[in-house]
Amino acid sequence: MASEHSPQTMNQSSNLVDVLETVLDKGVVIAGDIRVGIADVELLSIKIRLIVASVDKAKEIGMDWWENDPYLNSQAAKSEQNQLKEENERLQQRLEKLESKLGEGSRL
Repeated sequence: MASEHSPQTMNQSSNLVDVLETVLDKGVVIAGDIRVGIADVELLSIKIRLIVASVDKAKEIGMDWWENDPYLNSQAAKSEQNQLKEENERLQQRLEKLESKLGEGSRL
């Protein structure tokens, strides 16, 4: 039974794999700005930045934002929930103190 892949297709696939491996290993940054203006007055400015790299490479260059994003990391979500719970408790205590002071003032 003959192979379904021709030598040219296999060569292109290996080239693509090599390119992808290099990109993920080294990383690629694509940057661009879009500006819309009339008569030298800028009305809109959009900055576009894209980086394509492996997770290891991204961490190496300090891009590890997903580790602290509560939508992407369950540990970060738990931490955020704990912080909100503690803040809520502090606010409840302050509210109770204020209400008790107001109650004391009305008795006088």
